[in-house]
Amino acid sequence: MSGPASGLNKPRHSMSRHTTGEGSPLVPERFRFIRPTLPPLSRVLALYERAYADGLVTNGGLVRRFEDAVAERLGVKHCVAVSSCTCGLALVFKALDIRGEVILPSLTFFATGHALLWNGLKPVFADCDPATWTLDPADVESRITRRTAAILAVHLYGNPCDTEPLEGIARRHGIKLVFDAAHAFGSRHNGRPVGGFGDAEVFSLSPTKLLVAGEGGLVTTNDAVLANRLRAGRNYGDLGNYDPELLGLNARMTEYSAALGLAGLEILDQKVCRYNELAARYTRQLATLRGLTFQKIRAGDVSTFKDYSIVVDARAFGIGRDELARRLLEENIETKKYFHPPLHELKLYRRFHGRGRAGLPNTGRISTGVLSLPIYDALPEETIDAVALAIRSATH
Repeated sequence: MSGPASGLNKPRHSMSRHTTGEGSPLVPERFRFIRPTLPPLSRVLALYERAYADGLVTNGGLVRRFEDAVAERLGVKHCVAVSSCTCGLALVFKALDIRGEVILPSLTFFATGHALLWNGLKPVFADCDPATWTLDPADVESRITRRTAAILAVHLYGNPCDTEPLEGIARRHGIKLVFDAAHAFGSRHNGRPVGGFGDAEVFSLSPTKLLVAGEGGLVTTNDAVLANRLRAGRNYGDLGNYDPELLGLNARMTEYSAALGLAGLEILDQKVCRYNELAARYTRQLATLRGLTFQKIRAGDVSTFKDYSIVVDARAFGIGRDELARRLLEENIETKKYFHPPLHELKLYRRFHGRGRAGLPNTGRISTGVLSLPIYDALPEETIDAVALAIRSATH
């Protein structure tokens, strides 16, 4: 596929003839860091019309249809739609009745940790793999104690975790394994869709993701008991007899969100392909620069590249990450620092990684240098070229 997915006009931000520091900015007009491609509104409304006419606008037939479509696509037995990935994660740990410590990466969005704190669980931070930037199984195992109840791994930017070693660790120690798959709807590991690993995987459908439902989340699992408890949990803990089975939330998905998600499934493969093309284009143009490193995708895996991030080594590159971000902004190129600071340095979490805890050297190095570049399927290739040129010119 050579062009953006249908349903969105190409943004107008072409490459200037000027170079960094000379004349006009490389990109004449500031453009959005992220711009989701949505399915045609007519398709969404056609799906939603019946639910609207019937007045069943939340957690009805469209939600069940969406759940069934996702379960079939991912090859899992159960899919439970919820109002957000964060609620999905919180409900999974509540439904599994986890108590004690949970090992997780620090290089992640803080919602990953929030799901644990909401359940009164103690986060224990483990380091990430230096190449893939996902949770390092060996470091996880070194931090397991008698208080460890679960592992919470993250498919960072859509790059699948090394799932088999993590599953082995969970089996050997008799603990639960949950994946924060917020970025990973459309990712594949060893030919299998992400969604069926561990005890449960939880996806996000917010506008920064490839599959968008406005807001919303999906929990996938092969555990029928867990799925049943999650269906109760999203409805205050009540399965319909007005006698809650667990302390739940109002975490139901709306019918409109389900319609948007169903329509989005129809263009998802095209979007994953496009994101991978754009990521490959960035890498080809930046790979020869000293001081930049890139996230490794294992052979046989497919990342969604929800974010395309580089790590800047200030000494080798010539300038640091923050200075590069400033110079790119002068060229009308917005960037993000996903994820800096890492979780264990945020005020809510510092107390959990105090004295006596082993360090997180890979997390520190990556977070200190990480810079996320614009990527979305409607982004013109010439804009990728302009961003790459600005980076190559930044130290001149």
